Amino acid sequence: MNATAARQPNRRTPAFERLTLRRLVITLAVLAALLVAVVLVSIAIGGEHIGLANIIKIIAAEITGRVPDVPAEQRTIIADIRLPRVLMAIVVGAALAVAGAAYQALLRNPLADPGILGISSGAALGAITATVFAESLPVSRPVAAFIGAVITIAVVYALGQGRHGSGTDRLILAGVIINALLSSVVIFLVTSASGVRQRSVLSWLIGDLSGEPRLLPLITLFIVIGIAVVYVNARSLNLLMIGEQDALALGVETRRVKIIVYLAASLLTGAAVAVSGAIGFVGLIVPHAVRLVGGSDNRLVVPASALAGGAFLMLADTLARTVVAPRELNIGVITSLVGAPVFVYLLRRTS
Repeated sequence: MNATAARQPNRRTPAFERLTLRRLVITLAVLAALLVAVVLVSIAIGGEHIGLANIIKIIAAEITGRVPDVPAEQRTIIADIRLPRVLMAIVVGAALAVAGAAYQALLRNPLADPGILGISSGAALGAITATVFAESLPVSRPVAAFIGAVITIAVVYALGQGRHGSGTDRLILAGVIINALLSSVVIFLVTSASGVRQRSVLSWLIGDLSGEPRLLPLITLFIVIGIAVVYVNARSLNLLMIGEQDALALGVETRRVKIIVYLAASLLTGAAVAVSGAIGFVGLIVPHAVRLVGGSDNRLVVPASALAGGAFLMLADTLARTVVAPRELNIGVITSLVGAPVFVYLLRRTS
């Protein structure tokens, strides 16, 4: 390949539109307003109808520490059941969406996603191992999930190396292979568990936002740190999306940035999987939708994906709770039903 051919633009190279402060603020403000609206709708919908005024009173009371002037049973339903679940959806959705955006920017491939790359399965394997061997330690599950995610991305990266470096197609293929292998190991561990624990772990694996509220503060801290790290490197990710050699020529320490962002995205994936299980396709759908609406600049994509991811997962959870009420679907079923057609669309578009 000659020098002229090497400089020809790649068909996956994004076209960046100039990001202004006004466009950034307006976009994030609209998404924040949408997130608040979805929060109120998600809290209001359920077996027991509760008026919007009482919902606002209860949320305000939880923030200020006061006793709300509402029936005690309504306060219990909102404060102890629905609100923790909504907060879980926000942080998990934000984590998975930003992780997906980070992997897509690093690999310059819209098909990259924590689930497709096998990172979610690696985190799930770590979390299940911690549940089996260190169930009494609450912090063991997120730590083990993070370790599992980091080891998985390291193996995927190593397998994706070719003679001329790591190609995105090789990395995606390596992720699919590792995902299949780890999924088999996870299924083996689940089927080896006792009856009660087996049902609990299997339900969690498909996706469940109703458990582990005690881990929410710790998980939120991990996720905020991970999103902040990805956002700090957003400009470098923009240059990497243009091309690694071009980014290097423009002064980006490509190796350092890639390692840091890989670790941050693995932290996000591990933290999310530790409390919610392996919820698929959030990291695929949300960043792609954000780029369609707001462009490919990661200084916008990262925070917008965090807000949109929380809103999307809340909507999915609301459907999971109500579509076959009084029974409840696993949230992973809803996200897969939405995500599979999107994956096919992206596959045809990029092929």
